[in-house]
Amino acid sequence: MTDPAHLRCQLAAAVPVNDPAWRTALETVPRELFLGDALFQFDGRQWSPVQRDRTDPGKWLGLVYQDTTWVTQVDGVTATDATGPVTGRPTSSSTLPSLIVRMLDVAGISEGHKALEIGTGTGYSTAILCSRLGDENVFSIEYDPGLAAAAADHIHAAGHHPTLITGDGLAGHKDDAQYDHVVATCAVRHIPPAWLHQVRAGGTITTTISGWMLASGLVRLTVHDDGTATGRFRPDEIGYMLARPHERPPRPTFHQHPGHTRATRVNPELLEDWTGQFLAQLAAPSAELMTTSTGVILVDVATGSQAWTEPARGGWTVHQHGPLRLWDQVEDTLTVWKEAGSPRHSDLGLTVDPDGTQRVWLGTPGSRSWSLPV
Repeated sequence: MTDPAHLRCQLAAAVPVNDPAWRTALETVPRELFLGDALFQFDGRQWSPVQRDRTDPGKWLGLVYQDTTWVTQVDGVTATDATGPVTGRPTSSSTLPSLIVRMLDVAGISEGHKALEIGTGTGYSTAILCSRLGDENVFSIEYDPGLAAAAADHIHAAGHHPTLITGDGLAGHKDDAQYDHVVATCAVRHIPPAWLHQVRAGGTITTTISGWMLASGLVRLTVHDDGTATGRFRPDEIGYMLARPHERPPRPTFHQHPGHTRATRVNPELLEDWTGQFLAQLAAPSAELMTTSTGVILVDVATGSQAWTEPARGGWTVHQHGPLRLWDQVEDTLTVWKEAGSPRHSDLGLTVDPDGTQRVWLGTPGSRSWSLPV
């Protein structure tokens, strides 16, 4: 049987982080304790459960120590409870180890710091934190009671006893504030005010900002004495599941309406770019994005407004219908981005004000900006 300690060392050695102490944490925490008895594999159409007791032990450990995200729950159904393939959206997972330590590295967490983790999940990332900071300095919140109970079992089996809370991570955990760091293993559409209030001045909030187009950006904010928080986005192309209260509502039924038709000023293929799609999401925050073989479709979940593109005479035509001109909003933002030289995520920043205003800006805080939906 393959030695799990050897696999942990192999995994840790391949992970690029600035602080080598996070590699030591990966070498220490046995990931096999946190995946339970089953995980899901996706074939592009459905999620099939892989049961540990029906898998060769060496092959199972090989899966465990791949640097990959293993989905453990789909639409509330755990891999352990699944009797066959299921369809739907992932609702919990064990995040790839390299991303976990990348987030903790970006946050600047080190010995003696007190950290609040949003999203316990399987408990693996919580144990990574405990191995570095000590159990007394780690606080973790899980929204799903069933997942929270399973994670507690996993964490205790690994020999750690941090403070574990079942509840809404967007509300934080004020009983043990002030924290040096808040780190979220889920994405949010905006920074919850509670996080801002529960971090000490000089502390950090590290999270991914995402939305209903599923574009995302990793940002590290520093909280200042005046109650504001500022920071730049990182170049990492990463994504987390949206926090459940920030999830998309059911999509309206889409029927193509000719609507108002005109030629586009920008190529819809710009939405295939990581930063282009993120900016489009900022411009039309209540819209979902779909792609087809002939173009893109935007559907606003609040108003039912739509925009869809199609090739026309060597260029592109857009059709817009409903009270919002979704493509106008997206096109204006993409034009600004192109005129600025199509900069990457690292040229974007975020400012959160005490009054609740949250603005993503391009270049410098006083330049062109977009408000996050709050």
